[in-house]
Amino acid sequence: MSLNEEQEHSVEVAAPVSVCFTTITQFERYPAWFTGIVGARVVSRYPSGVGHQIEFKMSMPLKTIRYVLEYTYEEPERLSWKAVDGDVAAIEGTYVFEPLDASITRATCRQAIALGFWVPGPIRAMLERTALRQSVEEFKTAAETAARAAAAPAKTKPKRRKK
Repeated sequence: MSLNEEQEHSVEVAAPVSVCFTTITQFERYPAWFTGIVGARVVSRYPSGVGHQIEFKMSMPLKTIRYVLEYTYEEPERLSWKAVDGDVAAIEGTYVFEPLDASITRATCRQAIALGFWVPGPIRAMLERTALRQSVEEFKTAAETAARAAAAPAKTKPKRRKK
């Protein structure tokens, strides 16, 4: 089974590399910010705690699909994945995080997919054109939100005055 043409999209993220890496590897949080992902479950982890195999459920126009991706890491600059089970014939991809300065990262995602099931031509074309770009932009928003939360001063309870 051959993969469809690889897609690539890059963005500048107002977050350090470490926040980008943490955001992208918090797989259980994907349904909160990744359009279409309706379930994400860590099947297995590496000894370091990062996810090794992750099961995803994605809602598509015609059906919900399930797939399992296996991840490898060059922490915190790169992660790669490939499909090892599920409804999708093949997926291969990478995220690369390049520091532009202490608080700005260029995030580049490359991915190729072979769905393995029939999708009408216009829907397939739309998915191929927009899916990767949308997912990277949604990641950018999630990472920038995490960076702002990390930079915000911790709220403490006001001290009570003694009478």
